[in-house]
Amino acid sequence: MPTTLESEEHKALRSAVAALGNRHGRTYDREALWSEAAKLGYLGVNLPEAHGGGGGGIAELSIVLEELGAAGCPLLMMVVSPAICGTVIARFGTEEQKRDWLPALADGTRTMAFGITEPDAGSNSHRITTTARRDPDTGDWILTGRKVFISGVDIADATLLVGRTADARTGNLKPCLFIVPRDAEGFTRRRIDMELDAAEKQFELTLDDVRLPADALVGDEDAGLLQLFAGLNPERIMTAAFAIGMGRYALARAVEYARDRTVWKAPIGAHQAIAHPLAQAHIDLELARLMMQKAACLYDAGDDVGAGEAANMAKYAAGEACVRAVDQAVHTLGGNGLTREFGLASLITAARVSRIAPVSREMILNYVSHQTLGLPKSY
Repeated sequence: MPTTLESEEHKALRSAVAALGNRHGRTYDREALWSEAAKLGYLGVNLPEAHGGGGGGIAELSIVLEELGAAGCPLLMMVVSPAICGTVIARFGTEEQKRDWLPALADGTRTMAFGITEPDAGSNSHRITTTARRDPDTGDWILTGRKVFISGVDIADATLLVGRTADARTGNLKPCLFIVPRDAEGFTRRRIDMELDAAEKQFELTLDDVRLPADALVGDEDAGLLQLFAGLNPERIMTAAFAIGMGRYALARAVEYARDRTVWKAPIGAHQAIAHPLAQAHIDLELARLMMQKAACLYDAGDDVGAGEAANMAKYAAGEACVRAVDQAVHTLGGNGLTREFGLASLITAARVSRIAPVSREMILNYVSHQTLGLPKSY
């Protein structure tokens, strides 16, 4: 177990989740693991106790995802359902929305997807074209637009979807969040054929005049960006946890192999050409985890601005560390690293996800150069 500056409670949580993950392992059944993690209280560890959660924060939830990933069985929808959607509803939802969704998200009986990315908007959230307009006669919302690369829509009961409404004062469009049930009329999905070995599938969504009741809006119609980023910071922190867990899993397999594999009268791990890159991968993962812990601490303390910077840095560092760790692990095993038997080759593609999503490393470098260093904005 890696040494960390953690409380006894966090260490105990890490140990317990690691045991759960090791029982399920790399050939895990996603639904069975999701159900067991929920029963043990891990899925809702960040949600309010008053609504069936554990009363913790993103710090605790990131430990759960990291340890499951390190055991080879990460649950990607933890990034989305409790971390993004649960956080947004807990912070900004109506009392009815909290009662309706939070206990079910915590006990795993309901799952929520998150829809922000659009085909033509890319990283520019200001170009989102999915619009929401009010029906003046009924007060209903009517949503029209498209989303792409939305995870787990087929297993989610609803999607927390980012649309834009017209500001009556300026005429400008502002982001708002809506809960769209899976079976809403006019809400259709098309699975995207991905060369990615993952339990959760990716979808393109179409909203063709989807009519929602007035109470489908989450939070204040005029506080869109604040509410949106309240969910995006946990998303970055949890993506870092996902990447760090994957990197740790790959590194552990490589270290085990390097200890046992003997070619020139000694285990290959005795040679610095093998040992040093693995040591460097370990250092990179540990450094990324420290920034992830900082980001989670700031977020849970209510420092949204400080958490934004740290969450972006953590996601960047973890994505880079994960890709390097997986690459070095595969290389350590040589040809065996590409076999199904050892189960590392599929991580090559999966590791790339942590560099690309939910925000590319280039956009993070834009953020840090502009927001942190004060350089002129380039986009």
